[in-house]
Order: sequence, then structure tokens, then C-alpha cells
Amino acid sequence: MTTDATFSAGVGARPGGPSAGPPSPAERCRTVARRFTELVDDGVLRLPLPGEGRTRERFRALAALGREDLCVARLAEGHADATAILHELDGPPPEPGERWGVWAAHPPGPGLTATARGGGWRLNGVKPYCSGAHSCTHALVTADSDQGRRLFAARVDDPAVAPVPGTWQAVGMAGSDSPDATFTEVPATPVGDAGSYLHRPGFQHGGIGVAACWLGGAQAVAGTLVAGAGHRPLDAHAAAHLGEVDVLLHAAESVLHRAADEIDQDPLDRLGGARMRSLRVRALVEKVCTDVLRHVGRATGAEPLCHDARHARAVADLTVYLRQHHAERNHAELGLLLTGQAEER
Repeated sequence: MTTDATFSAGVGARPGGPSAGPPSPAERCRTVARRFTELVDDGVLRLPLPGEGRTRERFRALAALGREDLCVARLAEGHADATAILHELDGPPPEPGERWGVWAAHPPGPGLTATARGGGWRLNGVKPYCSGAHSCTHALVTADSDQGRRLFAARVDDPAVAPVPGTWQAVGMAGSDSPDATFTEVPATPVGDAGSYLHRPGFQHGGIGVAACWLGGAQAVAGTLVAGAGHRPLDAHAAAHLGEVDVLLHAAESVLHRAADEIDQDPLDRLGGARMRSLRVRALVEKVCTDVLRHVGRATGAEPLCHDARHARAVADLTVYLRQHHAERNHAELGLLLTGQAEER
């Protein structure tokens, strides 16, 4: 994708002039859920699997969704990632009409437990950050068991899985509908062995897919600067920021293309470089997105943040979504890998 194509996509998503006021969080969730459902039902999310030879196409599709709406991209990426995980760990593929999420966060505090009982498994407890809690029909969920942390497939459009009111107070990514959810005796099916979710090569490939969504979000934010140039000549200050943004986005896109090619060349990570690749790509894209937010903000000032609801939402969404990157913790891990003081996951 050329830089011109990148920017034109952003401009197309952001018409000039004032926009309507922001919807309520509940309205945003409903809008995102409708779009997510449409994408699943229309087959748009049947993306090439990582390592099948068309990983560039997969990353381009995720970036395009990020340009459209990062909350939609968050749910779409989860469904696409769940499909890839089920394939990699020999689980059944999603059935038509099923909308899947991957609920695998483990922050400090009480979490989800899995208990073997009566020839099956039951999930109990609270799971945080359940994106698409009111729109997903199924989810891949990590839970602690007497065998260690395991991945389970569960139906989540059931009263036994109850989103906890008031646990998703976000402004950015509000439409991703990511509250805590309480599980009460929820039947679940193991997917893979204990530990296999984190230690499979696809875990690293999937992390780069998230970075593709981030990049799409940055392209959307940059679109505001480009759209402004279409209405009046850029001064030297704004032109310099636009040049910086162009270089940054081009670099990130090139890195994603290279990563896609490397994944296709070594999908099973026989060369052992998947973790280092993921750390490098995610760190680079996170830095690019952070710098794009800064350049666009300095070039455009407060006006679009105050008068263009869509731009303000894109900035807020990207700011929150980027915090899935673990910042200096990931940089430290990369440094230790480079010096041979840490083992690849």
C-alpha cells in the first residue's frame, strides 16, 4: 500500500466540516455490535490464517478495520484471532453466525477458575476485559485449573455469563464493550493442553495482528491532518508535521509487511525468532502511533479534538488501545533476549 493510498483511506473516513455530537457509551456499543455482526455474517472476517502465505493480506485487512473504527477492529481482530487459535490447536472452526472473542487477560486479583466435573469442565469466577461482552456468542477464555492455566471454549450468550455493570468506564475504546463478566457453572471445552495458548507460535503472530489494528487507527488520526490540507494550504509548521507522519506510517507499514513475509516463511517458528519479531514490531508500531498522535495534535491544535467527534474518538480510542503494549516491560524483555539473558517463550 502506498503512502498516498494510506492517507486517502484516512481522508475518506473523515469528511471535512463539523460532525454530530458524540453518542452515549451505550449507543456506541450498540453501533459497534451491529457492525461486528455484519462483518461476521457477510464473511468479511474469514481472513487468511497467519503463515498460510497471505499474511500481508490479513494484516492489511486488520489495518483497514482500524482505520474504520478501532472498537470495531478490536472485536473483529478477536474473532479472527479466535479462528486462528482454534485452527492451530485443533479446535472446531466457528460455525456460521457465531461471533467469537478471546478473553485472556489476567490482571492481579481474583480471576476465573476451571474445575473438571462429571466428565466435563465448569468455569466460575470473574473475567476482566471481556471485549464484546454483549455481542459475542462464544469466547476462548483462559482460566486457572489444577493442571495450570488453560484455554477453554465457552458459549457466552447465556445468563450464566453476566457482564458486571459499571466495570467498563472507558472513554477511549468505550464501544469495545469490555466489562468484567461473572461466570457461574459455565460448561467449557478445553482447547489445547495446559500452557499451549501462550507457547504456540501463533501467539506471537496474533500480537502483530493487534499492531496492524493500531496502525490503522494512527492512519485514521493522520487523515484529519491530510483532510485539513485539502481545505486550505498547509503552513510550514503543519507541512513539517505531515512529512514526519508520512515517514512514520510508511516505516510501520513496511515493518508489518516484512513481519508478514517472515511469518509465511516460518509459520511454525522453527527458527525461533517469533517472540523477538513480535516484540520488535509491536514496539515500533506503538512508537509510531504515539508519535503520530503527537504530530497531528501539534499540527492541528485543539480544534478537531473539540469540534470533530469522530477525530476526538479516534484519538481517545488509539490512546487506550495502545496500552495493550507493555511498554518498558517489553523493551526490557527484548534487551534480555538480545543479550542471551532470557529465553524465548
